[in-house]
Amino acid sequence: MQSWVALFRGINVGGHRKLPMKELAAELEELGLREVRTYIQSGNVVFKSDESDGRRLADRIAMSVESNHGFAPRVMVLTVDEVWAAAAANPFKAGENAPKLLHLYFLDEAPPSPDLDTMQCLRGGRESFELAGKVLYLHTPDGYGTSRLAERLERLLGVAATARNWRTVKKILELADDLRAPR
Repeated sequence: MQSWVALFRGINVGGHRKLPMKELAAELEELGLREVRTYIQSGNVVFKSDESDGRRLADRIAMSVESNHGFAPRVMVLTVDEVWAAAAANPFKAGENAPKLLHLYFLDEAPPSPDLDTMQCLRGGRESFELAGKVLYLHTPDGYGTSRLAERLERLLGVAATARNWRTVKKILELADDLRAPR
């Protein structure tokens, strides 16, 4: 049985596309997913499944939400090992001390032609980024909310992405560790 992480995008923001996590967990269990755990209302879910295809899981989850809530969220499903590898490869170790200023963008695929030149031009102050396959790391020591780069990253990468700050990534991995613990 595989351990998975589902990252939802664009839910519970500004009173739109409401998706209570307790309801979501129950719906995912109805889909046959096991040991479902959620973290904060922005849509971070850890679970186990016999399914071996993350895209198929993402589609099933999105269709279930659409059926039950009237909208199909963008869902990215990764193995726990993929999230662990992304965290371990963090090139901005100093950013781990300010977890709200370090973000990992999980990408749907490795960008075939990211606009790195424009990304460099938009980089402000002490901002740094590094693209590594299907993950982009963004360290914003002067503040994430003021980053011109952050607001345009997905368009410049040319692939679908969802971002999580370091604190959230670490909490997701804690939940994943709980799945491994004997019951």
